Amino acid sequence: MSAFRTFIRRYWRWLPALICMAAIFILSSRTGDELDTVLPWAQMLFPGLESFDPAHYVAYFALALCFAYGFGFRRMNGPRCALIVLMSVAYGLTDEWHQTFVPKRTADPSDLLHDAIGAAAAAAIVYIGYHWRAKRQKADRQKRA
Repeated sequence: MSAFRTFIRRYWRWLPALICMAAIFILSSRTGDELDTVLPWAQMLFPGLESFDPAHYVAYFALALCFAYGFGFRRMNGPRCALIVLMSVAYGLTDEWHQTFVPKRTADPSDLLHDAIGAAAAAAIVYIGYHWRAKRQKADRQKRA
């Protein structure tokens, strides 16, 4: 196998994470006025929505899943899941800093907390799913033996 193919095979898995990070960056580049015009439309879809705080959970849940995909779901141990949460929170920190440069937007520590909760939920699901699958595979191998 050529070196180029090996490189592509290894690193293409990180493309979804880069796309997710770009989407978060673009959405957080919206000014406060632009967000105020979008909120009523979002409230039509989700009547109880008072702010965009739930979007933080969803965005960083998705980002953590993309990081897990980049690492490969087959090797999800505790330290790797913790690294996924740490990477997601680090990106959330840079996102909050970035918002300080956007008109009528500020950095909000509670947003970073929402980012961390979304990422931790995704990492927990990946971790549990990995260990459940490994346990099932082990039981299947023992049945065949």
